[in-house]
Amino acid sequence: MSKEEILNNNTAKRQKCIVYTRVMGYHRPVESFNIGKTGEHKQRKQFTQ
Repeated sequence: MSKEEILNNNTAKRQKCIVYTRVMGYHRPVESFNIGKTGEHKQRKQFTQ
């Protein structure tokens, strides 16, 4: 079974994931950003410790 078939078969079980990020000292959902801030968020580098 391919990945697409698995996703299509389980659409009723899926739920939306809300991604938060820290902006100016506050945690805000990325989906509420305007176009410019969304582009800036996509260009950020992710660091792992």
